[in-house]
Amino acid sequence: MTLTKKPVNGMKDILPDEMALRSYVIGLIQDTYRTFGFSQIETPVVEHIENLLSKQGGENEQLIFKILKRGQKLDLSKPTTEDAVTDSGLRYDLTLPLSRYYSNHANELPAPFKALQIGSVFRADRPQRGRYRQFTQCDIDILGDPSDLAEIDLILATTTVLQKLDFHNFTIRINDRRLLKAMAEKAGFAPEELSEVFIIIDKLDKIGWDGVKAELLGKYPEEKVTPYLTMFEEVGSGEVGEKAKALMDEVGSPLPEIIGSVNAVKTADFTMKYDPTLVRGMSYYTGPIFEIAMDEYGGSVGGGGRYDEMIGKFTGQKTPAVGFSIGFERIIMLLMERGFVVPGASDKIAFMVEKNMPADKLASIYAEAMQLRAEGKTVDISQMKKNKKFQKQQLTDLGYTDIREFFNR
Repeated sequence: MTLTKKPVNGMKDILPDEMALRSYVIGLIQDTYRTFGFSQIETPVVEHIENLLSKQGGENEQLIFKILKRGQKLDLSKPTTEDAVTDSGLRYDLTLPLSRYYSNHANELPAPFKALQIGSVFRADRPQRGRYRQFTQCDIDILGDPSDLAEIDLILATTTVLQKLDFHNFTIRINDRRLLKAMAEKAGFAPEELSEVFIIIDKLDKIGWDGVKAELLGKYPEEKVTPYLTMFEEVGSGEVGEKAKALMDEVGSPLPEIIGSVNAVKTADFTMKYDPTLVRGMSYYTGPIFEIAMDEYGGSVGGGGRYDEMIGKFTGQKTPAVGFSIGFERIIMLLMERGFVVPGASDKIAFMVEKNMPADKLASIYAEAMQLRAEGKTVDISQMKKNKKFQKQQLTDLGYTDIREFFNR
């Protein structure tokens, strides 16, 4: 049998240079988020299928990698359905597993609980630039805090990380699901129609207002669609105007306070922008929602929001919750395109040792290498090859800037 050398379609192998960058960014994220009081946790990549199909993940529930039942649970000798032979699947995000985790361990955790998660998630999506079927997510969540202090903390923590990675002039788009709901209901849409309406609005960046209007008119009467789209013009975007503020007061949205507080204390170079068209794809959001927009990517590189009802589906008790996720893979891609150099990567020293080196000299070489390593430098020891020029070039390509030769004479 001939084995397949290519990685699974939509997933990728990671070469050493990228792995070094990923490790550096993960370390920086961990260190930064710890200064904001977040504690790192971990959940399994496999989740119960009934949790994954709980109608809270939006379109992601159509992208689940399902896992067959095992052993006596699996009987393929009889006609059956896909759902009947699966009992678990790979997680498509970190938020739903966190909700299950918190429902099991709430009595062992502080209140509020500030969680940090970094791990792989899986979606059977169409691969494209900055998007793979297996990718790393990096989430921070605050559970048990109903106040807007949680949203403010998440935004400041996330933007601090981006500042440390030298990202500037990005935008935090912010909206509130309750505003979207109130506008749709004022236009006459029924509660059961809202999810589909929001899915269409969420396509705005791809199909424009004309496309959104055409899709809405294809499903709903003009007497609902026209007033609804007019409201988006009336509330405006960017600064919170009078009509937007009146609507926020009506539904009890804290957006003005969140925007004002973040702008007053931020240290990173970014803009807070109220965007009434921001939807976020997950149906579990219940309040403020936000995304990171970067011109150099041409789209979102992170997002999140408040999901006060998800944990209650596990516990039966409403628990305030809000989270923010950095688009880790997209950040890594942008840093690589910039030619970002990991700090300390230049402290790489290579020892090329001639063959048949006497034991005493070899011990001395290793002692020198160990001393340099104790000082925090990277030292590689390899046997000298016949083609030293090619060997040195390979070492240079790997980032070794100090190449030393040791001879046995």
